[in-house]
Amino acid sequence: MRGEEEEEHSVCASITLEEWNGSSSTKLFRTATITASSSLSIQRSSNRINHVWRRVLQAFVPEGFPDSVTPDYVGFQLWDTLQGLSTYIKMMLSTQALLSAIGVGEKSATVIGATFQWFLRDFTGMLGGILFTFYQGSNLDSNAKMWRLVADLMNDIGMLMDLLSPLFPSAFIIVVCLGSLSRSFTGVASGATRAALTQHFALQDNAADISAKEGSQETMATMMGMSLGMLLARFTSGNPLAIWLSFLSLTVFHMYANDRAVRCLVLNSLNFERSTILLAHFMQTGQVLSPEQVSSMEGVLPVWVTSFKSTKSNALHKRVHLGVRVSSLPRPDMMQLLNGVGASSHKNAKYLLAHRKGNVSVILHKDSAAGDVLKSYIHAIAMANLMEKSTSFYLEGEAWMDKHYDEFLNKLRSGGWKTERLLCPSITWRANWISHTSGATKMD
Repeated sequence: MRGEEEEEHSVCASITLEEWNGSSSTKLFRTATITASSSLSIQRSSNRINHVWRRVLQAFVPEGFPDSVTPDYVGFQLWDTLQGLSTYIKMMLSTQALLSAIGVGEKSATVIGATFQWFLRDFTGMLGGILFTFYQGSNLDSNAKMWRLVADLMNDIGMLMDLLSPLFPSAFIIVVCLGSLSRSFTGVASGATRAALTQHFALQDNAADISAKEGSQETMATMMGMSLGMLLARFTSGNPLAIWLSFLSLTVFHMYANDRAVRCLVLNSLNFERSTILLAHFMQTGQVLSPEQVSSMEGVLPVWVTSFKSTKSNALHKRVHLGVRVSSLPRPDMMQLLNGVGASSHKNAKYLLAHRKGNVSVILHKDSAAGDVLKSYIHAIAMANLMEKSTSFYLEGEAWMDKHYDEFLNKLRSGGWKTERLLCPSITWRANWISHTSGATKMD
């Protein structure tokens, strides 16, 4: 028995322990080796600098990085940090001008006057944020790239108003309130799109971790930007030409960095434009484009900027109106719907399609679900695409849906696209209809 114990003890004494550190099983690094031959020996890793650097990096990147985030995360965060840095540098210049206009440092200025002006500025911004949320809140998810760009443009306009405020003392309140109103749009749009993008980046249900680390990155950019901004404000103080040249240069770089940031994004959700690009290509070739290919084709600028240079496939979605209010249709169109003429209701689906002057109106049933909304939009885009090729586009559209719709969805899923729902503004108008034996359709 004693011999067995000695043998077991000798086997255990030959064990070598290694200490490893890392946030995931694929990113572990050996930090120490522990042995016990004649005495306990702990040999630390000689590469201590890399170990310390990795510990510091953990405060700024999500756990498990880069495997825990999408491939477009790094490019977006890099350009987003640079645009944030330029924003806070400009902020020091605009704040300096604003405080000067309020009267800071002047004997004639009163505390109550400055407080009242600041109150009006903040009150206008809060009211503007509520109104913007009311009118556009449900549209931010579906156009995250565009609204991200617009948000920073509005922020630049707000800072420009602050910089202009000393030049118009008689209209000071109006100018600063307009600037605050512009920045209020930025706060709502930027926060909402950031939430949508965080969900996109999260591959391991780690949206909270990504959001926290993004906050650390933004804080670091804020501290650096404010420090550089203080230096710039000091050097340009009293020199209007230097102030304006610095501000305009930083604004140009800011918008360039924002454009590069949103163009780095490769979103795999379906919205109006991405669905249109995918369907037009599928109807032409029978193949589905990858998210990377669609990302390079979709627009990131507002509709009013791109309306003059839209391609055919991109223009199709502008001819489809989803969730149309029935009573808003012209009377002849309503009569056609009631009589079952000129309307498509594919296999008793929970939507109706009506055509007028090259446009397709989609009327959704009151019981329609997310899958019905996506199907109705795909059907409408297919019909709009067929209008230019045939006069019997209603029948051909239904035939295409019968033959290719399921195949199209399956290829989308295989290509990495999310087909659970269509990202679109909130649909507030729906309808109900009862089909009679005579073929007429009744709407309530």
